[in-house]
Amino acid sequence: METMKQTLAEVHAELESDFAEVVEWRRYLHQHPELSFQETKTARFIADKLRSFGYEDIQTEIGGYGIVASLSGKEAGPTIALRADFDALPIEDEKETPYRSKTPGVMHACGHDGHTAALLGTAKALIKHKDSLKGKVVFLFQPAEEVPPGGAKAMIEDGALDGVDYVYGAHLNSAAPVGKIGVGEGVKMAAVDKFAITIQGKGGHGAAPQEAVDPIVIGSDIVSALQKIVSRRVSPLESAVVTLGVFQSGNAFNVIPDTAKLEGTVRTFNADIRKQVRQQIEAIVSGITSGFDATYSIDYLHGYPALYNHPKETAFLQRLFSEQFGEEQLIELETGMGAEDFAYYLQEKPGSFFKVGCRNEDTATHYPHHHPKFDIDERALLITEKAFTKIVFSLLGS
Repeated sequence: METMKQTLAEVHAELESDFAEVVEWRRYLHQHPELSFQETKTARFIADKLRSFGYEDIQTEIGGYGIVASLSGKEAGPTIALRADFDALPIEDEKETPYRSKTPGVMHACGHDGHTAALLGTAKALIKHKDSLKGKVVFLFQPAEEVPPGGAKAMIEDGALDGVDYVYGAHLNSAAPVGKIGVGEGVKMAAVDKFAITIQGKGGHGAAPQEAVDPIVIGSDIVSALQKIVSRRVSPLESAVVTLGVFQSGNAFNVIPDTAKLEGTVRTFNADIRKQVRQQIEAIVSGITSGFDATYSIDYLHGYPALYNHPKETAFLQRLFSEQFGEEQLIELETGMGAEDFAYYLQEKPGSFFKVGCRNEDTATHYPHHHPKFDIDERALLITEKAFTKIVFSLLGS
C-alpha cells in the first residue's frame, strides 16, 4: 500500500510538471475544433500523441473516428476504461483569447477539448509506470457525443468495452468552482429523444380560410396540447420535459400554406414514462389533425438513455476523491435534464460519471456550456488527471 501511495505521488508530481504541455494540447484542440462525425484531424492528433508516448496497442476508426488505446500492467488484474469525448459544436467562438477557434462557426463550447487533453496527459503519465500496475487500462477517445445517435453506442458495437470490468468518465462543469468535484449515484442525467412532426394541410388564400386546411392553426393546437402531457398525463412524482424548438410554416402574409413542421425534444428519467410520452405525442397529433381533415407524419428518434451511476462504483469514487482532494471539495452531482451518451457505457459495465468544476472568480469562465463565450479554468485539467490516476492506482496499484 505504501508503495502504491509513493508511486501515485510521483505520478501526480509528473502531472504537475507536465501541466503546461496539457494546457497547450487543450488550446490547440480549441483552435482546431471539428463537428460530430467529422473529427478526422482531431483523431489523428490523438493517435499521434499516443504513439509519441510509446503506446503500441492503438485501434483507430472505432465506431467512426474513435480511438481505443490499451496499457497492460506487469501483472494480470482488472481492466478499467477511461473515456474522453472530442467533438465540437456549430457555434461561433466569441471569446477574445489567443486560442479562440480558427474555424468559423465551430467551437469547443462544452469542454471536450479539455476532456481529451486531460486523458492524453493521464495516458502519458501512466505508461511511465505501467510496471506498477496489476491489470489493464483502456483509454476511450470518443467522437460525436453531441449529436445522436452519438459515438458511444457505435464504439461499444465495435468492441471498445470488450474485456472491460469498470468504466469511468469525467466532464468539466462551468457551474461549479474549480477544485470541486461532483459525484452522485443513481440516475443523474435524462434520456433524450427528438421528434419532428409534419402536418399536411391544404393551402389557400388568406381571405378564404374556409377553402383551406390551415396547418398553422392545427400546429398551434398541437403545440398547446403537447404542453399538457407533462402537467396532466405524467405523475407529479415523476419528471419529464416536452419542449418544442421549431415551428416552420409559410412564407407570405396572405397565403395559407400547405404544410407546417414542428420539432422538439423529450427528456425523461423513467423508461415507462419515456414510452408513455411518445404514445401521448402520437395520440395528440393523430387526434387533432384528424379533427381538422389534415394528415401528418412523425419522425421520432430515441436518443441517449438516462445516465445511471452505479452505487458501489460511485461510493468508491466518493472515498477516493475525499482522500485525494479533501471531503470539503466533494459536492453532490446534481440531477438534471441534460443528456450524455456515456450512459451507454454504464448500461454495459459498472462505473460512474463525475463532473469537475472549472469556474473561477474571473467572469470569463462564468458562461454556461454551449455558450459562444464558454471557457474554463484550465487548472481543472490537472484535477481531472489526478482523479483518473487515483482511480487507476486504487484499483490496479501493486
